[in-house]
Amino acid sequence: MTAPNRIHGRLLRPAALALGIALTLTAAAPGSASADARASGLQRDTDAVHAAGAIGVTVYYTARPAPGGPTTVRTARSGEAELHSGRPLPPNGHYRTGSTTKTFVATVALQLVAEGRLRLDSPIETWLPGVVRGNGNDGRRITLRHLLQHTSGIPGYTALPAAVPALYSARGYLENRFRHYRAEDLVAAALTLPSRFEPGSSWAYSNTNYVLVGLIIRQVTGRSWGEEVRDRIIRPLGLHDTRVPGDDPYLPRPHAQAQHTFTGDTRPTDTTVLNHTVADASGAIHGTPSDIDRFFVALLSGRLLGPAELAEMQRTHPIPDEPGRGYGLGLESTGLSCGGRYWQHGGDDLGFSSENGVTGDGSRAVLVVRNGVDENDEAGGARVDAATRALIDHALCAPDPRHP
Repeated sequence: MTAPNRIHGRLLRPAALALGIALTLTAAAPGSASADARASGLQRDTDAVHAAGAIGVTVYYTARPAPGGPTTVRTARSGEAELHSGRPLPPNGHYRTGSTTKTFVATVALQLVAEGRLRLDSPIETWLPGVVRGNGNDGRRITLRHLLQHTSGIPGYTALPAAVPALYSARGYLENRFRHYRAEDLVAAALTLPSRFEPGSSWAYSNTNYVLVGLIIRQVTGRSWGEEVRDRIIRPLGLHDTRVPGDDPYLPRPHAQAQHTFTGDTRPTDTTVLNHTVADASGAIHGTPSDIDRFFVALLSGRLLGPAELAEMQRTHPIPDEPGRGYGLGLESTGLSCGGRYWQHGGDDLGFSSENGVTGDGSRAVLVVRNGVDENDEAGGARVDAATRALIDHALCAPDPRHP
């Protein structure tokens, strides 16, 4: 995430394949947390995220102690679906995943690498001749790996209010929430800014990188990145509530209200309706906690990538100013207090924010969705982030995986 506005950084992070998982579900009834969750550390940690400043918090936890064995599911909720409404959060509501989309897109890119249709260390000029040129940005020196790992030096288009006014003010949002954006125009806007560094010499998060990966996927396959994600990931895994919405600005029900307090405002704006071509391959997907959990578990369990490609995805570059955290190819890693690491890719969006964590073998996973982002309260945002990461650490380090 980048200051001053977190949204500008991590915006927008065949027959169905039988997963062979028997579920032992302990789900919360509408309007209340489950009895198990309420009495657990999971519920206490969820309440702590709400108390830190999130309007509403939904948590989805799964544990698979033995391969092929039953899966335990726990859910917890705290706060409201809409500020001052008293309306409870849906236990598995739809939300805009923001930059979690990047992991889906990176998975498709690595599948194409495995098929010999893409090469990680070839310049992007190979597939997009002449597209990345100007202000020190040069596609002849930037590789696909650089894009996927945010080491390209290409600036982010979300840093430009004129390019994406919906992300900067309530008025901009209301006037532009139905607007369609072309990926090529988002890239062109970014290239009006100077390169941030020589490719491969440093690290900086940029949504432009993944818009370019989406264009490369289209160039290589003849189909949009969204179609490839749908046919290679969403349908085979049976992710029935995960969608690449295109120009459809509406979330399916049930969902919490997206609530975003823009810089300078004193009250949140309802930002639930938004045409997500503004995010394109950097953050357009929406889904549910159970679907996103299933995707990450399948990925870390080796169901979507071969060992070589998954190893490439997990080769990380240190994230500056965040000790213990690293960024691979569309996948982040963070150290656990109990030893080892977990893998994840969260996402920030207008009014939604999420973090997740999956153990390296996919045996435990937890996902936290928050609605309500206040751009005027950086300290409050830091408290919410800290409480969220503490929840993830506690859930993944609990001695008994069935009872976090």
